[in-house]
Amino acid sequence: MPGQILLDFDGTIAIEDTTDCLLERFAEPGWREVEEQWEAQLIGSRECMSRQVDLIRASEADIERFIASVHIDAGFLPFIEACSAARFDVMIVSDGLDRIVRGVVARTGISLQVAASRLEYRGNDRWRLGFPYANANCSSASGNCKCAQGASGVRSPRIVVGDGRSDFCAASSADYVFAKGRLQTHCEENGIAHAPIADLTEATLLFNTWRHQIVPQPAYAHAHAEARHG
Repeated sequence: MPGQILLDFDGTIAIEDTTDCLLERFAEPGWREVEEQWEAQLIGSRECMSRQVDLIRASEADIERFIASVHIDAGFLPFIEACSAARFDVMIVSDGLDRIVRGVVARTGISLQVAASRLEYRGNDRWRLGFPYANANCSSASGNCKCAQGASGVRSPRIVVGDGRSDFCAASSADYVFAKGRLQTHCEENGIAHAPIADLTEATLLFNTWRHQIVPQPAYAHAHAEARHG
């Protein structure tokens, strides 16, 4: 693989923030107080998410119906196809919930690597959160430390695509960033090279332009081009 894409989920692949939508639908009201503490940076996202998931009251069937209701960015599949054509490895890195991420992506019929916090059913409509991708040294105390993610052996360039605070640290070490929302503001304020995007359709157009400028085409492509032009 000549490069790698670290792709956010909530607000990027999924149009909505699925964690917020899930909490609004199924959690006891106290989840908003926990959210306010996180917004004020009094707690990290790992503690925030763990406490909020403890407040969810939903059956497994409720969660499956929720997954079926999530709206996916119309540009998601074309973006993945463009990355595949460029032989870029794509990994979904989310500070959200793995069961939601995997369920939504499965609806598209494709299979991608996913790194996200583990949503586990405890029975009696109760849930808990596990953190297989947490890092004790994570600067933002995230449930999934995105700066620690990435496939070993993958060469540069490394591109981060995202929209929020959980993408900040990964963006700082990336070769390039496609950014929207809070991530765009963060990149602008910190001088991080990036392209602003509104959605994954724009990301696809920018990626195709960017890769042709940066990534050498395979030798067979040059050979075919020479053959066509005599």
